[in-house]
Amino acid sequence: MRERMLRGELYRFEDPELAADYARAQALLERYNVTRHVEQDLRDLLLRELLGEVGEGVVIRPSFRCDYGRHITIAARTFVNYDCVMLDVAPIRIGVACQIATGVQLLTATHPIDPEARRLGWESAAPITIGDNVWLGGGAIVCPGVTIGDDTVVGAGSVVTRDLPPRVVAFGNPARAQRTIDQHDAVIFPSS
Repeated sequence: MRERMLRGELYRFEDPELAADYARAQALLERYNVTRHVEQDLRDLLLRELLGEVGEGVVIRPSFRCDYGRHITIAARTFVNYDCVMLDVAPIRIGVACQIATGVQLLTATHPIDPEARRLGWESAAPITIGDNVWLGGGAIVCPGVTIGDDTVVGAGSVVTRDLPPRVVAFGNPARAQRTIDQHDAVIFPSS
């Protein structure tokens, strides 16, 4: 079932291998989510055991939730704020230097429209890819199969149901690119 799940095919959760992977992740999350602020080294160790890949300088503030962990890749210097949910039934790839605000949900899992298939416990998934330097505002939801391009900003509370190109500001339900990011958005930093 694991191979079917990762290929995006219909699969059923009631599989011993999937159940063991899930139990492993939940045990690590339980430990991670009760760490104290002064235990940053322990948090880093637990994240590296839980997730598929973790770049240097990645910060995930507890509480954090995921299904398996091992299907999540987070590149260097990415910050994930409180109460993030990443349902990693399919791979989730997050780029370098992303900002993921409080309460963001990355949801790869989906279910058949057919009511009988749902009743029988079948489900599937599609991967999520977040480019480099993306900012996901508070409470944003990213749906299965979505890719968000580099440098894009997604407004708080948005529901991203389709791919977003690089360098846009997008918001709404469903989220749509409202404008491009250009030289007018440049910030002039004060000297010292």
